[in-house]
Amino acid sequence: TIVVLILVVTKSSAPLTQIGGNGVFASALRTALRRGEIDCAVHSLKDLPVAPEDGLAIAAIPAREDPRDVVISAGDVRLEDLPQGSTIGTGSPRRAEQLATLAPHVKPVDIRGNVGTRIDKVARGDVSAIVLAAAGLTRLGRMDEVTHVLELDAMLPAAGQAALAVECRDHSEGSDATIFAACAALDDPVTRACVSAERAMLAALEAGCTAPVGAYARPVGQEYHLTGWAAGRDVRARVSETGEDPISLGVHVATLLLDQISPESPILKMERKS
Repeated sequence: TIVVLILVVTKSSAPLTQIGGNGVFASALRTALRRGEIDCAVHSLKDLPVAPEDGLAIAAIPAREDPRDVVISAGDVRLEDLPQGSTIGTGSPRRAEQLATLAPHVKPVDIRGNVGTRIDKVARGDVSAIVLAAAGLTRLGRMDEVTHVLELDAMLPAAGQAALAVECRDHSEGSDATIFAACAALDDPVTRACVSAERAMLAALEAGCTAPVGAYARPVGQEYHLTGWAAGRDVRARVSETGEDPISLGVHVATLLLDQISPESPILKMERKS
């Protein structure tokens, strides 16, 4: 079997909060998929809208990489040791909101670009540090540039962070069915259960993929533990249930969060069409 890699590029210099964020990185891939220009699309799951897409289906969610966020700083200075007022670059409202609690002495500033572009901004002195996903750096072989890793109890990741989604056209017969079945062999059931719970929480909050929301589920014995966080206030909720119904687990955590959040909170006004 010969597999040909087709690169699809999405370009924009505007902040994610201005261009919408919801599916902005997935739309070009999905267009190519619908047009038959590609047979399957590989998405970063955290950037994929939670609403089902007619005619398309996620054939596989492979085993997840490290879900944590990391800091890269000038001079390898740890986050807590950065001077007062230091700028730390991130394009994520979720990270910016959590940094306000974790490191109130630094100033988050919006940056865009790929991993290399962002690291170059640190090297040039445009910002004192940046926050990135460990998974992306691992896949690029650049984890040796990390100053330190932010543990999950300090910085909760985005729903689905570090997981990939292989999306195909959803047909029950013909070549599309053959491709779907081949891709499905890559699926990791534990990762799928975890990210399904996280994305169910996001859907129940009616929050978009760039909203300041964090979620992380993990298997513990026969159960799954899901921790959710939402900005507006430093609101967290955590529950444990069996893995038989990850959707109900996500909805349960979302309900606990909503009980603690004001109806006027920005979290309930951001990208409600995810």
